[in-house]
Amino acid sequence: MSSEKAEKIVLGIESSCDETACALVNDKREILSSVVWSQYDEHRRFGGVVPEIAARAHLEKCDLLIKEAMDKAGKRFEDLSAVAVAGGPGLIGGVLVGVMTAKTIALCHHLPFIAVNHLEGHALTARLTSPVQFPYLLLLTSGGHCQLLIVEGVGKYRRLGGTIDDSAGEAFDKVAKMLEVGYPGGPNVEKRAKEGDEKRFHFPVPMKGRAGCDFSFSGLKTAVRMCIEHQEELTEQTKSDICASFQKAVIAQMSDRLDHAIEIFKDVCPTGKDLVVAGGVAANQSVRNMLEEKAKKTGLIFSAPPIKLCTDNGVMIAWAGMERHLLGLSDSLDFRARPRWPLTELSAK
Repeated sequence: MSSEKAEKIVLGIESSCDETACALVNDKREILSSVVWSQYDEHRRFGGVVPEIAARAHLEKCDLLIKEAMDKAGKRFEDLSAVAVAGGPGLIGGVLVGVMTAKTIALCHHLPFIAVNHLEGHALTARLTSPVQFPYLLLLTSGGHCQLLIVEGVGKYRRLGGTIDDSAGEAFDKVAKMLEVGYPGGPNVEKRAKEGDEKRFHFPVPMKGRAGCDFSFSGLKTAVRMCIEHQEELTEQTKSDICASFQKAVIAQMSDRLDHAIEIFKDVCPTGKDLVVAGGVAANQSVRNMLEEKAKKTGLIFSAPPIKLCTDNGVMIAWAGMERHLLGLSDSLDFRARPRWPLTELSAK
């Protein structure tokens, strides 16, 4: 039986958006293999992810990437302890591809099937790469989400605040599209911001000074659009200056909201020592720099996954699956893929 094996190994499958990814990790916190196939070329001409195209691409690539991940790790299905898959939230067509593939593997090879919440995959990755202990304060920021949470354990999340409209990642992508700086938006805006003057334009910092830990990026996005419309000539330097000024406003809002979250975290979790950032926007170096400085000033330990593990990947799903497997958790094969799945609805019973 897989539970009797000296080394526990979990295969993770991720297909919730526009990356098809597979990875194997073991219970010694070692990444045995990681393979990611990105669909940038398929979606670039549309300026964003087209769900139907993404689902077809996952269907074409998933089996091939699983084989590649298994071969790179030098493992067979008989060596696995469990198979984990992103069961949501995400684009439902892509999620279904991954879920049905994982169910088939679990059924054919008599393995535990673990449906991982995509967001929990991001949330727990820092525990694979750093000595992060529960509880910890988490800024989860990506293309579809921007939340501040206290992570009390596997499946145990206390939400302090979230976006009331657009996420930070979505705002980055929309600004990139308005400025025509290319897809994927977030990395391109960050790149152009390094070449720009962040003091040239003064964009509003929504929610600054307000109580609580909620975010709002819609008004900032609108301010950027109006700024673009008022430019007599939208030069490349002006584009870079807008990117820099926009990024500065995003970080200023994150900093303000984080001040409130840290105060709450220290009050309700006096033993908590870690501030963690996860999700695609966590790959932004300016965001990381702000968080690292914030942690130093407040006596917390800053942790973030390596940049390659911030964007969607199979490692985060495999590791979240491992965390659950080590607690004896699994899911039945009648699990239904979910386009929406809040972290606060999880459990670790």
